[in-house]
Amino acid sequence: MRPTPKSALIIVDVQNDFIPGGALPVPEGDRVVPILNEYIGKFVKGGGKIFATRDWHPPNHISFKDRGGPWPPHCVQGTWGASFHKDLRLPADAIIISKASSPDKEAYSGFQDTELAGKLRQLGIRRVFIGGLATDYCVLNTVMDALSNGFETYLLLDGCRGIDLHPGDVERAVGRMVLAGAKPVTLKDIT
Repeated sequence: MRPTPKSALIIVDVQNDFIPGGALPVPEGDRVVPILNEYIGKFVKGGGKIFATRDWHPPNHISFKDRGGPWPPHCVQGTWGASFHKDLRLPADAIIISKASSPDKEAYSGFQDTELAGKLRQLGIRRVFIGGLATDYCVLNTVMDALSNGFETYLLLDGCRGIDLHPGDVERAVGRMVLAGAKPVTLKDIT
């Protein structure tokens, strides 16, 4: 399979706060960075478009524990934690999609209350390849919304890591995505 100008790579939330050492670390989250960089290289070579989503929370976001949410403060707008991992090689023309930027609304999906679907359609994108953090939260929701928006959707199995808060969460999330129609792929499947 080869990326084309009708393909998009969507990198989900590879931000400092989701990397070991961050406020809400995904176990081994940093291990996706070199793999995603290889995908980026293949998409640049094939003329595919590259998108990167990011949590972009205000300091009083509803998902934070002090507002009754499940998470510690993380990915607060303009902070180190909200920045992309320093080794992630996003090209200059990558399209950044900020999500969950309203204080009173959570958004795990890169499509929820963003311009992602519209931008993909505007560029004539038909196939999306999705990886990043975390498999069982934002990747899951982004994949499910890509499918519901009618995109041919591929899950980058080697380009994701999950939280697995309850043992088996990651496996169940992958199962849900595949059952819904996402096609699992790895680097060896992309030329």
